[in-house]
Amino acid sequence: MITFILAIVALVLGYVIYGAIVDRIFKPSATFKTPAMRKDADGVDYVPMKWGKVMLIQFISIAGTGPIFGAIAGALWGPVAYLWIIFGCIFAGAVHDYFAGMLSVRNNGSSVSEVVGKYLGKTPRNIMRVFSIVLLVLVGTVFTTTPSMIFDNMIAPGPRTHWYFIALAVIIVYYIIATVTPIHKIIGRIYPAFGILLTFTGVAIFVMLFAGGHMTGAPELELRNFHPNRNVSMLAMVFPFLFITIACGAISGFHATQAPLMARCIRNEKEGRKVFYGSMILEGFIAMIWAAAAMNFFDGGILGLQGALPAPNVVTEVSRGLLGPVIGTVVILGVIFFPITSGDTAFRAARLILADSFKFSQQPIKNRFVLALPIFAIGIALCFIDFGIIWRYFAWSNQTLATIVLWTAAAYLAKTGKNYWIALVPATFMTVVVTSYIIIAPEGFRVPNYAIGLTAGLVTAAALFVTFIYFVAIKQRGTLIEEERQLLDEGSRAD
Repeated sequence: MITFILAIVALVLGYVIYGAIVDRIFKPSATFKTPAMRKDADGVDYVPMKWGKVMLIQFISIAGTGPIFGAIAGALWGPVAYLWIIFGCIFAGAVHDYFAGMLSVRNNGSSVSEVVGKYLGKTPRNIMRVFSIVLLVLVGTVFTTTPSMIFDNMIAPGPRTHWYFIALAVIIVYYIIATVTPIHKIIGRIYPAFGILLTFTGVAIFVMLFAGGHMTGAPELELRNFHPNRNVSMLAMVFPFLFITIACGAISGFHATQAPLMARCIRNEKEGRKVFYGSMILEGFIAMIWAAAAMNFFDGGILGLQGALPAPNVVTEVSRGLLGPVIGTVVILGVIFFPITSGDTAFRAARLILADSFKFSQQPIKNRFVLALPIFAIGIALCFIDFGIIWRYFAWSNQTLATIVLWTAAAYLAKTGKNYWIALVPATFMTVVVTSYIIIAPEGFRVPNYAIGLTAGLVTAAALFVTFIYFVAIKQRGTLIEEERQLLDEGSRAD
């Protein structure tokens, strides 16, 4: 119990202290006109909103079921999962989200691929265009199937029924409408309420874990692996599998695709820390609560959790068991809606990345349909592939994209003469994680030797680290200082 309480306190202090440090290093400008505040804002995707509304939309867009399902699965490793949520969220995930958003603001709301291209080069830009579209379609698919699974399980527990396909059809129709509608018409009006609801469900679970006595005798932090399969499967080792499993609650590349949506809506750069860094800390809070609930609600602790999986069943049992049939059902309905708010923004972001890539105006509604419909066709087809396969590829590609964005942030900081270590250290660490994982994992190269996978990750990360230090931190140090100054000057004078 003490470990869990200290973990929650650490997240709060992370925002207050480290978030302020990151913000000070970036140096947001109060006079720089954000994309939403310029005369050429299109009223479709570039719409000014109050920071509280923008933060709640960002929060609900990046969250979905990611911090819930990932934390539930990650709870199998025991209290060590808390450490990854704390350190990952404060020093990697929130830093990643902050720079994904703020660099987009500085570059007229550009999508993640265009930002990567500016600071890393043309080839990375083209790779990111393809990679981010693939990830977004996978995200859209995951956040179409997971709410359908929960809805089906709520009505008829057991094997999949026709309710799953009915929910699937309704969600897809809504996605198409929301993806092509101006952002303030649907997303801007109702998503802040969903953000509040997600926060409420987390607080409710948090309170009832203590009120119901479930945290009494909860396992405290031990630097060991609690996973029930730790002695029979290499895939149950803490590193790198825990770091891939708990993605959205610690660091997620998907967030870099969502940040530009809100970068086109904030009214002042000074709001960036609250919107981007703060929403990631909130997501870490949600992940922490669901990890604790998964570890401590079931008889037998982690062994009981293993028997209760998959995650949709855990959500149903925990919600109704802690909050009763009425409020518990409200929470379950919320968990159905949350991924929908991420799924439609995923497809929306895919449309905008394509629009940025082809310089294709999105003011005419027919242009929005031209880009959106092919994306949906692919997403619908993927809904009929085994969910476990889709989730594993989503998890790895998600963390890989986050790693690339952290390298981009480090390059920006070095080239503008700022402290690049705040991005370089997590970028190097995440390189070890994603490389080791894809070498070992069944969906990767399937190398059966753990030492080989770990060595490959360390060597790759070390090579990139040395390359960065020599070619960027030394040879290109400060090369964009003047360009940055001119950008701020012009942005401050813009109509």
